[in-house]
Amino acid sequence: MHLLTIETTCDETAAAVVTDDFRILASVVASQDELHRRFHGVVPEIAARAHVERILPVIDETLRKAEIALTDLDAIAVAHTPGLAGSLLVGLIAAKGLCLALNKPLIAVNHLHAHIYACKLAAARDVFPCVGLIVSGGHSHLYQRDPATQFRYLGGTIDDAAGEAFDKVASMLGLPFPGGPAVSKAAAHGNRAAYTFPRSFLKDEDRLDFSFSGLKTAVRYAIAGPGKLDFSSLNLDDQTIADVAASFEEAVVDCLVAKTLLAARRTKLQTVCVGGGVAANRRLRDRLQQECTAAGLELIVAPLQLCTDNAVMGAIAIEQWKAGELAPLTLDAKPGLVRN
Repeated sequence: MHLLTIETTCDETAAAVVTDDFRILASVVASQDELHRRFHGVVPEIAARAHVERILPVIDETLRKAEIALTDLDAIAVAHTPGLAGSLLVGLIAAKGLCLALNKPLIAVNHLHAHIYACKLAAARDVFPCVGLIVSGGHSHLYQRDPATQFRYLGGTIDDAAGEAFDKVASMLGLPFPGGPAVSKAAAHGNRAAYTFPRSFLKDEDRLDFSFSGLKTAVRYAIAGPGKLDFSSLNLDDQTIADVAASFEEAVVDCLVAKTLLAARRTKLQTVCVGGGVAANRRLRDRLQQECTAAGLELIVAPLQLCTDNAVMGAIAIEQWKAGELAPLTLDAKPGLVRN
C-alpha cells in the first residue's frame, strides 16, 4: 500500500508517502517561520494563503522524491482536526480533489493523535497502550492511547499551550520567533532558581490540567512590573534574559513532567509517549527521562524531525485503513482546540 499524507493544520505545509509496512518513501515540509517572525506568532490568514501557494508544489516534490505517480497511490490521508480553519481547509480540499480525480479512498487524521503515533514510528514497534503527552504551540494535552485507534482524553491546558507561552515570553525578552528554541538557548546560560514563577495545579492530585497564562503574566511582572505595555525600552542585560528564560523554562517543565507522571500512575500504564514541537526541548526530554526511569516507566519521545508538524506522522491513517475507518468526501474541517 502507498499512502499520501497531507498536513496543513497550522504553519507547515507538509506531505509524505508511506507504506503499510511503515517505510517512509518521501517527506517534504515547507516552513512558514520567515512569514510570521515579525509578528512573533502565527497569523492565520497569512498561514492559509501560504498553504494555497505551497500545497501543490509540496505534493509534487513528495511524489517525485518517492519516485511514484499519483496513480500508484492506494489512499490519501489528511489532517482535518484540530488546527486553524483556513489552513485545514487548504489541505482538506487538496486531498478531496485528489481522491475524487483518482477515485481513491480518503482517510481523516486527527493531528493530536498523529503526534503520539510518531512515537511508534520512532520505536519501529508497537508501543501501545500508553500515556501520550502532546505539547506544542497550540496544544498541551494528555491522552490514554489504547491499542488500535482508540484515544481517551485525560486532561490538558485550560488557557495557553506551553509553546504559546514560550513564544510570548520570547517576545517579552526580545528573543526571535519561534520562541521555543530561542528561550531554550538563552536558558542554557541562566539560573533556573533565579526567579520563583508559579506552577499552576502542580500539587493538585485531582487534576490532569495545565495552565500557563498566569506563568506568562508572572514573567511579565518580573521583568517590567505591572502596567508596562512596551518592552522595547527595557534594555535587559544578557544574564537577566538568561535567568528569566531558565526560570520560566523550569516552571513549564515542572508542570509537564509532574502531570505526565500523575497520568501514568492513574492509568497504571508503563509507557509514556511524547510528541509535538515543545517535545524537542532538551530540558523537558532530560527531566522526563530522569523521572520516568525513577518510576520504572518506559519513555519514548518522537525524534526531532517528527516533533514539529510533519506529514509522516499521518501514517496513523494506516491503522485506520486496516480498521476500515474511511472518511466520506463530505468530510469537513474541525478547527480549534479539539481534544476528543
